[in-house]
Amino acid sequence: MNNVTVFDEPQLEFASGERLEHPRDGLTLLGPVDSKGIEKPSHLCYGVVGTKSGVAAFREFVEAINRPIPTDSNLDEVLWPHFPGFEEAFHAVLPDKPSWVEELDGQDLQNAVTECDDHKRVFGVVSLFLSRIRAAKKSDEPFRFFVVVVPDIVHANCRPLSRIQGGHGHRLSKQERELRCQMGDFFEAYEPEQYSYSVDFRRQIKARVMELEIPIQIVRESTLRLVAADKRFGVRHLTPLSDRAWNLSTALYYKAGGKPWKLSGVREGVCYVGVSFKNTHAAHTACSAAQMFLDDGDGVVFLGDEGRWYSERKGEYHLNRESARRLLSGVLSTYQSLHGKRLTEVFLHCRSSVNEEEFAGYQAACPEGVKLVAVRVAPERLGLRLYGAGTRPVLRGTFWQVTAKRGFLWGSGLKPRLRTYDGSEVPQPLCIDVQHGTADVEQVARDIFALTKLNYNSCKLGENQPVTIHFSSAVGEILVSNRTVKQHKPNFKYYI
Repeated sequence: MNNVTVFDEPQLEFASGERLEHPRDGLTLLGPVDSKGIEKPSHLCYGVVGTKSGVAAFREFVEAINRPIPTDSNLDEVLWPHFPGFEEAFHAVLPDKPSWVEELDGQDLQNAVTECDDHKRVFGVVSLFLSRIRAAKKSDEPFRFFVVVVPDIVHANCRPLSRIQGGHGHRLSKQERELRCQMGDFFEAYEPEQYSYSVDFRRQIKARVMELEIPIQIVRESTLRLVAADKRFGVRHLTPLSDRAWNLSTALYYKAGGKPWKLSGVREGVCYVGVSFKNTHAAHTACSAAQMFLDDGDGVVFLGDEGRWYSERKGEYHLNRESARRLLSGVLSTYQSLHGKRLTEVFLHCRSSVNEEEFAGYQAACPEGVKLVAVRVAPERLGLRLYGAGTRPVLRGTFWQVTAKRGFLWGSGLKPRLRTYDGSEVPQPLCIDVQHGTADVEQVARDIFALTKLNYNSCKLGENQPVTIHFSSAVGEILVSNRTVKQHKPNFKYYI
């Protein structure tokens, strides 16, 4: 068997059940899938936290996206379509003035962001933002989300590989931290809690803010610059304003509880579960997590067991039977408590292969009558490539079936709708292996291709990976690198 097929671009469903393939077309012409049409649009209540300049920049940005933003005359309108305005696209009102504004003290932020100790620096910066959100939550405002406007110095200094030059304080070694714990109150400024969190600003604030039960949208202050074509050396290059308006508006609408679009033609009762693993701080141990998705983009996240899941010999992660059962049982029961819809088929998407013991555990978690299929979905980074004739790459949606249970899917490639390929290298395929259960590999590939269109953190025609795989590392990092956070929310909107 050696068949090559090019899938049609999957259709999306919008208001009134109408279908189009590009989310920007559907939102412009029809509105979001959960739109009530003639009813009065709802006002989205939100708050903003940032420096004085960051808050001002966000207000200007909201004023801009509440009006139509035409495509610049020197740009291709197919590639960079105009933005019709937030209310026109989403049938909801994003007020120019937030319901609550909290401005950070510039000196406090400067002191926190230049601390030499990585853990203390990120913990201090996150705490500044969280203290303002906590203050706002004490009000009676029905907040849908908070916008965290981050100065670029935070982005530069609060990531795992950040190194501070000319800062203050010093980095504590593990031995020094242990000594300070033993000495107790002798060191008044020492907070052992800060060493249990991630040294990545985004991962840490996403985890710690869950206790406040409100999703946040993090945006860099430079992203809000209204003029994108700034070619000065050292200045961040941005996409056109209309493109940033599309992406940020879609994310805000989703964080507010809206559904911008849903997949069209998905079989009733089918769900897709992405299984991921992340190494923990303990030697040779890892933690498992699962993310479930339906056709309407609703996501459920569940943290699994920690254990010695990684095999250095095979270079893969494998759960034992009981931990596999608990992982899938946890995500299915969480889904049932939130949504309550009957499931008929469960497709597991894993980067690692699934062995017999794991699959037996997953099967034990499935209710009677529910079909279970385990699929390995992994980017083929160093292997197979296809080359198109002439100068153009292979078409997005190309599927090469090599056996009855294996094939290669190109989620990236030339997009006829856009007349371009938005990459700089030869497109990499996804290797799809149906390892357990009975399923048509071509239908599995079509489903995976459709799931490349469920990223509500942007508003694009499609990604190169399905949402079950694309966000697995990010979700795992938030959960695993902040293990002391106990109040993990199951809703996917808290993680992106």
